[in-house]
Amino acid sequence: MYHLGACDWSLGFHSDPQALEEARLIGLDGVQVSLGKQENNMHLRQKAIQELYKTKARETGIRIASLAIGELNQYPYKSDPQTIPWVQDSIEVARAMNCSVVLLAFFGKGDLKDDTKGQQVVIDRLKEVMPVAEKAGITLGIESWLSAEEHMKIIDAVGSNALQVYYDVANSQKMGYDIYQEIEWLGDQICEIHMKENGHLLGEGVVDFDRVRQSLEKIGFEGWMQIEGAVPSGADRRDSYVKNAAFLRKTFQL
Repeated sequence: MYHLGACDWSLGFHSDPQALEEARLIGLDGVQVSLGKQENNMHLRQKAIQELYKTKARETGIRIASLAIGELNQYPYKSDPQTIPWVQDSIEVARAMNCSVVLLAFFGKGDLKDDTKGQQVVIDRLKEVMPVAEKAGITLGIESWLSAEEHMKIIDAVGSNALQVYYDVANSQKMGYDIYQEIEWLGDQICEIHMKENGHLLGEGVVDFDRVRQSLEKIGFEGWMQIEGAVPSGADRRDSYVKNAAFLRKTFQL
């Protein structure tokens, strides 16, 4: 069974509970919520902020689908010490928010592609935190420019079943990877998936979502698909997301 959500930053409400109201207006099931920003010290770690989100979730009927630490693109987990407690604390926050996946982003300054030293630092740091995630029943998902095989090398080196791949179809397509083959090869190592296009509505770009559906069906994927991007230049964001949601509901028979 699939659930349909969107990233709070894609909805225009990064680290803002109003993202849940926007999701309600669009007709989504949930929102991937940011842990926060560096400037607000990852504010979802505060009980008061958690209560704001929980209240909004009750009011809107929109679920907090998963968490994300997008600030790792600017403040890399591989080199910035302040990110160590961000990742560790996110596990308890996810448990408190009744969701089970935390996205760890590795783009921008945090890019791991062709960075053997950076990858080793990430492996070492994850080895320290994964027992906490395992005990809490929380999955940490790696999203990066790495291929499926490169992701699995990191996951195997860490040695925890609570570390998986957060798959993004548009990122993989941009890197020239075979999206459909990668999904099938990764199988149950995919924790969640970003349904994304760059500069196009879903279904009007380069990703073949019928083939994505077929690949996900082959591996028996069940869980959250989060819409990210997929707003054409100059188009209205909300209108685009209403269309994106309708497209996925039709394609995946949601």
